[in-house]
Amino acid sequence: MRSMALGDSSAERDVGAMPADTYDTVERSLLREQVLRFVAREVEPQADRWERDGSVPRKVLRRMGELGWLGLMVPQAWGGTDADAITNHVFAEALSQSTYGGFVVTVLVHTDMASPHLVHAGTDAQKRRWLPGIVSGEVLTAVAVTEADAGSDVARIRTSAKRDGDGFVLDGSKMFITNGVSADLFFVAARTAPLETGARGISMFCVERGAPGFRIGQVLDKSGWRSSDTAELVFDGCRIPASQLLGAENQGFVALMRNFQRERLALAAMAIGNARSALRLALGHVKSRRAFGGVLWDREAIRQRLATLDARTQAARSYALHCAWLSAQGRDCVREMSGLKALCGELANDVAYACQQFHGGMGYIREAPIERLWRDARILAIGGGATEVMLEEAAKRL
Repeated sequence: MRSMALGDSSAERDVGAMPADTYDTVERSLLREQVLRFVAREVEPQADRWERDGSVPRKVLRRMGELGWLGLMVPQAWGGTDADAITNHVFAEALSQSTYGGFVVTVLVHTDMASPHLVHAGTDAQKRRWLPGIVSGEVLTAVAVTEADAGSDVARIRTSAKRDGDGFVLDGSKMFITNGVSADLFFVAARTAPLETGARGISMFCVERGAPGFRIGQVLDKSGWRSSDTAELVFDGCRIPASQLLGAENQGFVALMRNFQRERLALAAMAIGNARSALRLALGHVKSRRAFGGVLWDREAIRQRLATLDARTQAARSYALHCAWLSAQGRDCVREMSGLKALCGELANDVAYACQQFHGGMGYIREAPIERLWRDARILAIGGGATEVMLEEAAKRL
């Protein structure tokens, strides 16, 4: 694996540092240290500007491509490192300890939510055309499924793709698309059969920026994830060649369901990283903040609340690694992944709320990292499957 040179590091010396266990290997531990160091040196010092600009500079993504991190689970034949789901999860969780969730989701949408569609279903010609750039960071990707009135209920999407000679014509719109402004390549779910066919009438397509009839609509102003661009996509007679159908026609729903498990694991990693960062910040604050003749850490209620949240976070980390292991074994783990996503999304919100509370008034000021973590945590219980939807998915399989 291509990597940064290693030096002395105090990485992982924070609240809830994970000891070596059955999931850890030397390579995964080194990857974790490298990613944490990258976050500390190349993300945190600059990311306030990215928050103001509403996007992550492409040079940062290219640097991650040089390090081999944008194709961890891509086969070596296409420029990746052919890593397993556990190694990929270690990367995602370490990256997610950045206090800038917008940066993290920009990367993880590219690596775990969008480009896997090409890896799984693309033809050799499609892979030759796009995968080298995806792995290097030259080509940024997005996945376009959600519509204004069809979010978690994917079977209700209305964007259509109709056969026309040697191609397809797409009409409709997508909403809340992460990387929607900056992506070069979009994996678009569109209906190739009547609405009444439901999930059986959906196909996936590769659509490049600049395709005739395709434009970026409204750029959305979000509460959190400020350094991530999010947009509406509009397809108005968008013509693409038939060669850009991704996988078999009318089999797009199956492809989406297959990748949803990886998407949920990535979002769980984000939630765990958010929680760990919030705990680290809160611990530093309460051990130094003086009040009522001592420091806040002297207050039993605060110590016990932090200990409880740390225990919950550690439990979630262990469960996430178990889910990654299930995925690496090729097992059916929809119940486990759905439950994990629900658990971690709520956990991130609980932890961020409590840790912000312990910061007092300063926790509500925009320049405070804990305030950003609090804002960024909210979407983790909504995006990629709301908690209620995830619990229904898990309940169906009990």
